[in-house]
Amino acid sequence: MEERLDLPRLLVAAPASGSGKTTVTCALLRAFQRRGLDPCAFKCGPDYIDPMFHREVLGLPSRNLDLFFSGEDQARALLSSAGRGRGVAVLGGGMGCYDGVGGTERASSWHLARATGTPILLVVRPQGAALTLAAMVRGLARFRSPGMIGGLLLNGCSRGLAELLTPMLQRETGLPVLGWLPQLPDCAIASRHLGLLTPGEVQGLADKVDRLASQLEETVDLEGVLALARSAAPLPAAPSAAPPEPEGPVVAVARDRAFCFYYEDNLDLLKKLGARIRYFSPLRDQEIPPEASALYLGGGYPELHAKALSENKTMLSSIREAIRNGMPCIAECGGYLYLKESIEDPDGKRWEMTGVLQGSSQDTGKLGRFGYITVTAKKGGLLGPEGTQFRAHEFHHWDSPENGTDFQAKKPVGTRGWECGYTTESFYAGFPHLYFYSNPEIAEHFVKQAQSWREAIWEIQKE
Repeated sequence: MEERLDLPRLLVAAPASGSGKTTVTCALLRAFQRRGLDPCAFKCGPDYIDPMFHREVLGLPSRNLDLFFSGEDQARALLSSAGRGRGVAVLGGGMGCYDGVGGTERASSWHLARATGTPILLVVRPQGAALTLAAMVRGLARFRSPGMIGGLLLNGCSRGLAELLTPMLQRETGLPVLGWLPQLPDCAIASRHLGLLTPGEVQGLADKVDRLASQLEETVDLEGVLALARSAAPLPAAPSAAPPEPEGPVVAVARDRAFCFYYEDNLDLLKKLGARIRYFSPLRDQEIPPEASALYLGGGYPELHAKALSENKTMLSSIREAIRNGMPCIAECGGYLYLKESIEDPDGKRWEMTGVLQGSSQDTGKLGRFGYITVTAKKGGLLGPEGTQFRAHEFHHWDSPENGTDFQAKKPVGTRGWECGYTTESFYAGFPHLYFYSNPEIAEHFVKQAQSWREAIWEIQKE
């Protein structure tokens, strides 16, 4: 008989972006943590920043569950694996409840809830509507079958309005209103060109989350929320992860305020394949870790830290020489821009970067080629042979006139596509953010090349 995992869980969704999903998710995580429930967190979709907030609240990694990147079975397995041993899981939704790929519900919050059997807590802002709010909620609840919405939470709502709306909403929609949160301007988190500020840039974040959790404990029926989470059916249990190889090749991962966008499951998969992860900071460290056999330069905000990156000459030289000597390297988006000759900062000043690749980048004032893509290799290289496919995501304001021609990117809906990326047997760089589980073979190729490079260095050292 198939082993099952009993994991209480809920998905925080909303009618649209800007409804307060991230705020409510973080408040719930802290409130559950205070109750000793040992919560874990996930994010629906490709977003990097919300999982960083989850990590800051819990002190443990949050993971993305994305049904464009992976199939339903894979998403259930990733949820089960990371949820093993945890008391409750909170999944942060993306955009509006049904907003998925290309104007469909595919890969939406509802799709993830249905695929994982996770009830939805719908966060709604009631400003400017009363009975109409009930009509909207009722429509959302019945828009697709099965209806996954199991409860409502009123956000940005006064006590008086909540007392007025709650019985009406419950009568008209048949859904329980599990509480309300007032406007808390001092707990707001500012945004910029790629979304929310990162947790390290939010002054007093821990205090803000504590205040939100305290307010939630006062005005939200937490027992009702937990009952909703406990109504989730057991998941197929993922097999326990094998311990990582103690002597596998070391992948040096750039991680600081300039480079902070990583899918935790990408790093987990590298470990499962035998790699050891070592973090380093291109902002603060003088060189890459000496034991490194490969480099992983993720996305982030190099444009906001261009001066500091440029002035760290020893790090620029260390990375440039490692790549020129054949050390395997994956560089995505911000990491890719770091490998160019220069970056223009928000004030229009150019700063020298590593110079591994020709060209520069600058702010376009808008999102470039935003969204999901399927990427096909036009030539063999670090990620696999010609024809290798994987799914990815682009999300950037900075752009460059020259972005490579070694891969073909295609949008999932329509005919739009473009060339992108650079590759050799030891190198991949481009704007697309990779998701390894969309094709685990690309991670396997990367780790094998890291091991081959390490063995080659050993042979040179013996001579």
